[in-house]
Amino acid sequence: MTVKRSNIVLIGMPGAGKSTVGIILAKRLSLNFVDTDVLIQTTQGRALQDIVDTDGHITLRAIEEAVLLGLRLRRHVIATGGSAVYSDKAMRRLRDEGIIIFLDLPLASLKTRIHDFATRGLAKRADQSLADLYAERRVLYERYAEISIDCRDLNQEEVCMRIVKSL
Repeated sequence: MTVKRSNIVLIGMPGAGKSTVGIILAKRLSLNFVDTDVLIQTTQGRALQDIVDTDGHITLRAIEEAVLLGLRLRRHVIATGGSAVYSDKAMRRLRDEGIIIFLDLPLASLKTRIHDFATRGLAKRADQSLADLYAERRVLYERYAEISIDCRDLNQEEVCMRIVKSL
């Protein structure tokens, strides 16, 4: 029996707008919404930055993978954490149940949006700059994306309109 893919899964860098766009998109398409960073924080009872500071970025990635693999959702917009793409197993699972959409924003635009890079709770090495993280992850976002949305110079409503047109 084939199960129709009913979810929309947003991937992209921190600051790309996954959570905000996800909420607007869910309302527009009459879908439910879930932010997996919030799920991680509620299941762990602590902030993402605390996980990174206490247990390291690899632990955060493992927790994220477990949360993603545990999702059993239908008709949801799912805003993933920026590091979801490090788990091939989780990304394959998300693709089985949803359409993967990459919110693509250039590094220069991300730099204007992210003011708390050092304390944002990112699954990154301590020595990684935003540019390093961008270069490392961009390849992964492109690998898993079924649809890429160029978000440059667009507001969240315009990004949603592009997503809807692309579906």
